[in-house]
Amino acid sequence: MEKTRMRPSPHRLTHLRAAGVSLVVDIGSDAPAVLHWGRDLGDLSEESLEALRLTDSTARLHNAPDLPRRFALVPGERHDWMGVPGLSGHRGGSATTPRPVLADATVRDDDGRGGEIVLTFADPVSAVTIVQRIAMEPTGIVAVTMSVESTDADAPPYDLASLVAQLPVPGRAGEILDFTGKWSRERHPQRTPVRDGLHAREVRRGKPGVDSPYLMAVGTPGFGSRHGEVWAMHVAWSGDQRWFVERLPEGAGAASSVLGGGELLRPGEIRLGAGEGYVSPTVLFAWSDAGLDGVSERFHERVRGDRRRPGAQPLVLNTWEAVYFDHDVPRLLELVDRAAGIGVERIVLDDGWFRGRRHDRAGLGDWQIDTSVWPDGLGPIVDRVRGHGMQFGLWFEPEMVNLDSDLARTHPDWILGPVAGLGSSSRHQYVLDIAHPAAFSYLLDAISALVERYSIDYLKWDHNRDLVEAVRRTDGEAPGVHTQAVAFYSLLDALRERFPALEIESCASGGGRIDLGVVSRTDRVWTSDCNDPVERQTIQRWSELLLPPELLGSHVGAERSHTTHRSADLSFRLATALFASAGIEWDITLCTDDELAALGRWADLYRETRGLVATGIRVHADLPDDQTLLHGSVAPDRSRALFAWARLATSPAGQSGRVRLPGIDRDATYRVCVRDELGMPALHQGEGPAWFDIARSGGIELPGVVLAEAGVPMPTLDPGQALVLDLTMTSRR
Repeated sequence: MEKTRMRPSPHRLTHLRAAGVSLVVDIGSDAPAVLHWGRDLGDLSEESLEALRLTDSTARLHNAPDLPRRFALVPGERHDWMGVPGLSGHRGGSATTPRPVLADATVRDDDGRGGEIVLTFADPVSAVTIVQRIAMEPTGIVAVTMSVESTDADAPPYDLASLVAQLPVPGRAGEILDFTGKWSRERHPQRTPVRDGLHAREVRRGKPGVDSPYLMAVGTPGFGSRHGEVWAMHVAWSGDQRWFVERLPEGAGAASSVLGGGELLRPGEIRLGAGEGYVSPTVLFAWSDAGLDGVSERFHERVRGDRRRPGAQPLVLNTWEAVYFDHDVPRLLELVDRAAGIGVERIVLDDGWFRGRRHDRAGLGDWQIDTSVWPDGLGPIVDRVRGHGMQFGLWFEPEMVNLDSDLARTHPDWILGPVAGLGSSSRHQYVLDIAHPAAFSYLLDAISALVERYSIDYLKWDHNRDLVEAVRRTDGEAPGVHTQAVAFYSLLDALRERFPALEIESCASGGGRIDLGVVSRTDRVWTSDCNDPVERQTIQRWSELLLPPELLGSHVGAERSHTTHRSADLSFRLATALFASAGIEWDITLCTDDELAALGRWADLYRETRGLVATGIRVHADLPDDQTLLHGSVAPDRSRALFAWARLATSPAGQSGRVRLPGIDRDATYRVCVRDELGMPALHQGEGPAWFDIARSGGIELPGVVLAEAGVPMPTLDPGQALVLDLTMTSRR
């Protein structure tokens, strides 16, 4: 339908639909409201829409406003909303309570494939104009972006305190899931009931952080991977953030709670003169009646559809845990030769190649090759990599600086921090003010020179500390977190414009900057610094709630983990990395012939199956035992599936009982094989179930209804073991 422009009129109801989701918005009053967000309501008649509007008005309570409350799209005290306001700010010394009134609306209906509603509000009290864009995407995700512009030329600047997007959720959504974590233990789930009041998470690290809420979901109590109704939200922004669920005792119309978020602004960070504006990050809302896997499927489809180069990633070897700062050229060349021999496709030279960088206390900021280590530049390693037909990547940490660097000594004003003196360092480093025009130009030119000189294919972009006391020395010590995030995006955009083929990985002490704002500008994320497969199984499970697995870097490390010092069998390490963007983080010059042969078989299996993982639908079984995991990738037409059955630790039960394989076609027959290229896992029993013994000796055909509905007993594995099942459809009823 062609975009139409209209003025608000009584009972003007807009119904957008996509991928089994309905969004109904009443724009017929000066305070538009969402009447329904969730299950597809079908082709509603005008009478049904009017009934929906009528039933949004609930009873007027005792000791309450004389008109029933209603949750507006830009809520505030004018609407008797006592919760988090949609807009807050002030001018000079005068506080203002916003009174936004709908002035104009534009609707685009894409006839069952979504559409967009653009609402313009005039606020004569605050002297601002607010524009809210609500897009129903073809994936069924609702994307909300807001902007505010100051309109009073005679008044002091408008200090914006907050501008957040919120959508209502019904009373049956009684449980909250979000995430926390720490270094090498990112994205661990935590649950809490929805209670009266505000459940709020605020990120004040200048990046999402390793304890990022990541995705905030509200659902029917006990919702899991494959069951329950879920409403979820993600703030697609790489700076400070706000996330919240709020329920007031009196409710707000038919809404019981609200789910919302946006950028967390520091005081004085956004100060708008006449004609100046601010655009919020996009906040993404997803609904599913098929549990968390249904939410994931929507986000995965969105991310995959937005990638510059969709599909699987090359097999990579990163040099960090192989050599650390010891950049001995002959040793690195031998590492490259060994990598080529087992099928590696990309070599990434990590930290330690630039001037003065023999340890982590010096050198950051001096992005020139250290000729004391690399007398011939990087040419020898680049030539060796190219000679084997592999790609070459290089590590940078552009936003950070060591005080022991020529950059810091020459340009101390480029460091984010108070003029009176910097606070404590973290990892012996400080933050560079990349919004400073000269600092920005320096970084862009320094990185570009190396990319151009060596035709670099790939940048690993790190960010190893939080932003603390992040004020700009050259801008009157104004808050610098927002401008830093904007400059970071601009720097990525400028590099991508100069080098369209260049790929970039987002790394931040491992998984500290993983969000859909940075993912829209990068090609891979480093999921965690922890390569311990016991930890990695959980980290990857929850990381792929938002991101498809082909974006999640997962590397096979040495037997004894660098981060946990736990030892793990090679087969378990290989199986864990198979279901992600796989790589190696290991000094393979020390490997035995048997280990190299196993890595070669795994590399072949990765190349065979990575297309399925990169296009398949991710599924996770709901199991009563939290020490066992069953996850897989199922082809969209369900013709093939790859599953991992993993055990993290011992369990009270000696047997699994029947376990259902999710996502496959119950009306088909599948040939089930155990992939033994990684080595057979150790069993915590005398022998496996009968079907498993046949599957491991050549394969077995089983009906989909048995696999998907009745389930099959799985072998009991020893702790720290995993097996890979490969299912191929042979027939269908």
